[in-house]
Amino acid sequence: MDGSGVGTGSWKRGFFTIWGGQAFSLMGSGLVQFALVWWLTVETGSATVLALGTLMGVLPQIVIAPWAGAYVDRWNRRLTMIGADSLIALLTVLLMLAFLWGAAEVWMLLLVMFGRATLAGFHWPAMQAATSMMVPEQHLGRVGGLNQAMYGLSNVIAAPAGAVLIALFPMWAVLSVDLVTALMAIAPLLVIPVPEPDRKGAPKPSLLGEMREGLAFLRGWKGALLVIVLYMVANLLLSPAFSLLPLLVIDHFQGGAGEYATMEALAGIGMLVGGMALGVWGGSRRRTRTMLASTLALSLAITALGIVPAELLPLAYVLSGAIGATLSLVNGSMMAMMQASVPFAIQGRVFALISAGVTAMMPVGLLIAGPLGDALGVRAWYLIAGIPMTLLTLMYMASPTVVHLEDQVMDGSAKDAKERDERSPGA
Repeated sequence: MDGSGVGTGSWKRGFFTIWGGQAFSLMGSGLVQFALVWWLTVETGSATVLALGTLMGVLPQIVIAPWAGAYVDRWNRRLTMIGADSLIALLTVLLMLAFLWGAAEVWMLLLVMFGRATLAGFHWPAMQAATSMMVPEQHLGRVGGLNQAMYGLSNVIAAPAGAVLIALFPMWAVLSVDLVTALMAIAPLLVIPVPEPDRKGAPKPSLLGEMREGLAFLRGWKGALLVIVLYMVANLLLSPAFSLLPLLVIDHFQGGAGEYATMEALAGIGMLVGGMALGVWGGSRRRTRTMLASTLALSLAITALGIVPAELLPLAYVLSGAIGATLSLVNGSMMAMMQASVPFAIQGRVFALISAGVTAMMPVGLLIAGPLGDALGVRAWYLIAGIPMTLLTLMYMASPTVVHLEDQVMDGSAKDAKERDERSPGA
């Protein structure tokens, strides 16, 4: 392996064909999600219904994801992705028929949103675990950056595209976009093989026992739980900052929908640029350094957003772009570090456990931030969130245990790395 960038090599053709199909599927899902939320908004005008819609998307990630991850480690990961994409498309077809027949109701949309999020809880760990086995270790950071760029592009394109389609076509026709993009995701998986980990050996424990194995791995990996705690705290403190952004625009910057849309679009563009930069660069040799430095920059940007005077709205726009870019660097480098370090056979359950723990902090943070924002003013939360996260990240950057996390190679990781490199000639 020559350590060259992503460009040639036999692994790239298969992986990026699958990746391209998944990218189109993500765009379609984002567009449909926007359309569903917009229909709920127009049809009900209820904040409670919109909150329920958000809960339908978050709850499966917290409750179902750990179980889904354990199943992903048992099942064929390629077939898991095909099954998840197909069932999501089936839910979309059922909802299309409801709209076509004029029978769509709020509860139907909420149920479909819950079902889509549940199936995504199976798809995401399967795709991440498959990526670990298809991509050479030195390119995982680049692929993580490209994933973040894809998310950023989806954020930029999905909402305006959804708005245009809603204005031009009936709702059932808008939803049909999801079927086309789902087919684009499924087709490559039908013909391109995806490597599977070696599952031979001792009889499998119970599903709960397998989940415990994933947790035991994290406990035994020196420094891993510390990092997970850091990002649980980050989600607790920083996620509400994004939810409160419309109020910051209205109450502090005296702006409206245009100003809010501009900040959201710039954050999406920042994610795209940050992801592309990581895709070219690949991150530092110690991915934890890239991860922590980006977390520090993100925390400082959130803090600054709470300090910017009302007359300096352009500076807030710049900070929005910086927040999006640093998010890409944080998420891309962290996932690459995990993919390179966690043994193939347990990646599904480990990734799902991490996702569930981090995601669980989002509703907790919102419950705290809402009352505090009402009592102290919305700007206060950006300081309450940003300053402690800045100090905590600096403490982590000074911890040898965390900085050298990747040096603690666990049983199976070195063997997996060798197997992956032998499977990926010409990388």
